[in-house]
Amino acid sequence: MNVKKLLKKITPNVLLDAYHYSMPLIGSVIFGFPSRKLIVIGVTGTSGKSTTVEFITRILEAYGAKVASISSIRFKIGKDEWQNKLKMTTPGRFIIQKFLRQAVDAGCNYAVLEIASEGIKQHRHRFINFDMAVFLNLTPEHLDSHGGFENYRNEKLKLFEVTKNAHVVNTEDKNAQYFLDIPAKKVITFGNNIEHINLQLLGEFNQMNAAAAMAVATHYGVPKDVCVKVLEEVKGMPGRLEVISKDPIVVVDYAFTPDQLEASYTAVKSFSNNKSLVCVLGACGGGRDKWKRSVLGRLASQNCREIIITNEDPYDEDPWEIIEQVAEGVEGKKDEFHLILDRKEAIKKALKLATPTDAVIITGKGAEPLMCLADGKKIPWDDREIVREEIAKLEKKE
Repeated sequence: MNVKKLLKKITPNVLLDAYHYSMPLIGSVIFGFPSRKLIVIGVTGTSGKSTTVEFITRILEAYGAKVASISSIRFKIGKDEWQNKLKMTTPGRFIIQKFLRQAVDAGCNYAVLEIASEGIKQHRHRFINFDMAVFLNLTPEHLDSHGGFENYRNEKLKLFEVTKNAHVVNTEDKNAQYFLDIPAKKVITFGNNIEHINLQLLGEFNQMNAAAAMAVATHYGVPKDVCVKVLEEVKGMPGRLEVISKDPIVVVDYAFTPDQLEASYTAVKSFSNNKSLVCVLGACGGGRDKWKRSVLGRLASQNCREIIITNEDPYDEDPWEIIEQVAEGVEGKKDEFHLILDRKEAIKKALKLATPTDAVIITGKGAEPLMCLADGKKIPWDDREIVREEIAKLEKKE
């Protein structure tokens, strides 16, 4: 166990909470409360946060605003952007406050932030003057960390509690009323009232992400036709149902919850005209949400012709134990799935197993640039680059 984890284990929760609360306070003081000079939009939910942040950013930019944004994909200030390599959706310590100061100094009007429950739990949303909070959806996730679904939901609600001006809520989600019950000057809803947008992105669920972005942008005065034009021009999102190859069909996706995984399998089947699936999956976040591992295995067995279960982000947990727990959920395919620790070898295996009637889908990491191992070690990683390298090798052999 590294020193950081040991200190966390032996420090009383009240002191840890005080520490986490003090960090954004100190940061906001050091950087001069920069969010007061920006229109800050916080986007939360289990799925679709990064895509919605990107949609909102592009729409506002198309309408002439200068925008800063943080998502699990990237940091962006105006035209400058860089990959998010922190393995954090909502960065901690002074990072957000420093980022917002840089955004102000660069002349930005808006900041669009992806807000995760783990970040809220550690008070990373504090001392940010949110003008708007956006709720997308809620399904079970981070249950071990939060101590159950209700606590997980309550963390999400805290973003709305500190946002007094405008709330945007997806009324299609069964948890919507909890968010609607929190008062705000303006409450905007989306759901049944959406119209279909001809997105180039895979996945019907992206219609809801687009509807959220449109609800946000129209509130700030962007005409509806501008929103639709921008949304329909978006060709893809890094690591979000990203098509790496069309011959053979290979898709890389970030999905790591049961709902996300099932939606991704459905999307790839639709895109490939119902080709059989060869899937590569694991269970990210060693030590977290062990309940979902067998569920992911079961979903793979229900949707895929061939299954390769592999390593993802084991952290300090034995990666073989994670793999075996995913495999426990596989139904009726005991002779048709493979356990391969080396993720690169797993991807190679999937590409070799795929026939012309198959589509390959690799889930769990998407565009993440790192793999997290024991004792805080991180190694460079990119599923997409490995796919490209291995396809090039196979083509060369032919």
